[in-house]
Amino acid sequence: MDTKERKAGFQTGPKDQPGARAGPGWHPTHRSRGEKRLRKPETGFKRGQRIFFRPHRWSAEPGRSRRQRQGKIGVKWAGRGKTTLPPRIWPRATRMTNQAAAHRRPGARPRPAGRTAGAIALLAAATAFAAHADDIAISPAGLETLGTIDARFQSYNIEMVEVTGGRFWKPYPRTARGFDEGDRYSARPPIDLANARLRLLAAALSPAYLRVSGTWANATFFAEAPGEPPPGFNSVLSRAQWRGVVEFAHAVDAEIVTSFAISPGSRDDNGMWKPDQAQQLVDTTRALGGRIAAAEFMNEPTLAATGGAPAGYDAAAYGRDFKVFREWMRRAAPETLILGPGSVGDAPSPSGAGLTTRDLLAASGPGVDRFSYHHYNTISPRCGGHDDPAQALSEQWLARTDATLGTYQALRDAFEPGKPIWLTETADAACGGGLWDRTFLDTFRYLDQLGRLAKAGVQVVMHNTLAASDYGLLDETTFRPRPSYWAALLWRRLMGTIVLDAGKPAARNLHLYAHCHPATTGAVSLLAINTSRGTSRTLSLPDSAERYTLHAAQLQGTIVQLNGKRLTLTPEGQLPRLEARAAPPGTVRLAPTTITFLVFPNAANPACLSRRSGS
Repeated sequence: MDTKERKAGFQTGPKDQPGARAGPGWHPTHRSRGEKRLRKPETGFKRGQRIFFRPHRWSAEPGRSRRQRQGKIGVKWAGRGKTTLPPRIWPRATRMTNQAAAHRRPGARPRPAGRTAGAIALLAAATAFAAHADDIAISPAGLETLGTIDARFQSYNIEMVEVTGGRFWKPYPRTARGFDEGDRYSARPPIDLANARLRLLAAALSPAYLRVSGTWANATFFAEAPGEPPPGFNSVLSRAQWRGVVEFAHAVDAEIVTSFAISPGSRDDNGMWKPDQAQQLVDTTRALGGRIAAAEFMNEPTLAATGGAPAGYDAAAYGRDFKVFREWMRRAAPETLILGPGSVGDAPSPSGAGLTTRDLLAASGPGVDRFSYHHYNTISPRCGGHDDPAQALSEQWLARTDATLGTYQALRDAFEPGKPIWLTETADAACGGGLWDRTFLDTFRYLDQLGRLAKAGVQVVMHNTLAASDYGLLDETTFRPRPSYWAALLWRRLMGTIVLDAGKPAARNLHLYAHCHPATTGAVSLLAINTSRGTSRTLSLPDSAERYTLHAAQLQGTIVQLNGKRLTLTPEGQLPRLEARAAPPGTVRLAPTTITFLVFPNAANPACLSRRSGS
């Protein structure tokens, strides 16, 4: 397996269908010739020689609803397929039967009216109520606690090369046809961390961790002033540039995470790693009024051969270097968490050449405060990846997050048992992002990954990147939000640190995640992701809720709507109000390819009453 494949961890092979029919339930395009465009089927009306019935709402409790007990609608007995129709429907069914009989060909033997009416009525009622047999009842007050996550759970990366300036992954042209796989990089100036819009949008995602690292950090020389890098380094980080990082972190309530140079220039004559460069960075951070909250020794040691390490760098060399790093950190920066190993690309059953995390951990021994790893679903076309966007909403694609976590959980349990897990670098596709990563299509993976990892107990997830190349949450030139930024903003405002068990949804392609609300005591927030491209799903709510639904007319588009209103910055460059839509008790329909947050302010869930769940 080559380096590019290991970076992704996985490889994969119907076009998006905007406006696809919604399947069961109503849809404004559900009509046949001669029928009027309807918002909902009407109860018991006739159209030609067919009968339609309105699907009625069912209560969340088993058995009959209030309307059923009052005799207003029919009762469907679960598991038996029998339906007792309400009296008001029988006359309409009989009239339909009589009308159909009037149009039979002459001489035909009529069917008994009562029997036919009963058959039609039973069939219609069964069809009308079938969708509600799949309703998923939500009981927010009774959801049990799974655990908690870090208050800075949702975090992000700004690559070291963004801070210093240099060659980074070149964004795709507007049309994929103009993309040349051989033209991977483009030169860029240092990111403007003082930009007001960038700070505004980053602060809206806080509190967070800001990781300044990446492959380029492995060979970056820290200096008081800009200049050419000395031998053994590839780039220079100046004091002024690092001051920009510290001031940015202060302004947006972010804690700094980083890694250090490990290239040949950072070593003595015997090839042993020296901490002098790292010491300068730590001392300068303190002098500037900042602090480094956590640090990895190096970026992705499993890819050391292409990551700036000396030629022939192996597990034994890493183990020797890491022990030096650990001892120095305990003396020089005891307040800084040691993260490690920060690996990527391991498989459950590794084979072939290359460094593996198992070998690295065996050589270095225990000693990290947090167990860190990296994950990408795939690699971008810049590095040879060719993935079909039709797979982007499949369970197989989304579950890659689980597979990678399982691999590193097993390694954590073997070498650093009990240590919290941090995912310090992740996105859909490595090497700058895939062709659809800046569109609404990747928003499903972004939120589903957060939901899965929080449920699994991962404490921190750092998206790569905040504003660079195609996987950035923000456009790198305008700093305008992309679809996944709006999703990140909703997560920050609605999903707290106490993780609840939403259970396994009975419906395929429906993903449910629940947390205590971060600000409202006792309130519960539910994230419902319908990844089906053609089928609606329904939830049965016992109480009123506040609804936030993300939708896009085109899955591979960059325009996203919240409750039918386009999300964009105001003319003054400020964030818009994220206004909820009231959802009354009863059935809530989740249209195909939509993402919905439901907030239950009156849930009074015991787990959410004890303390503020956002802290």
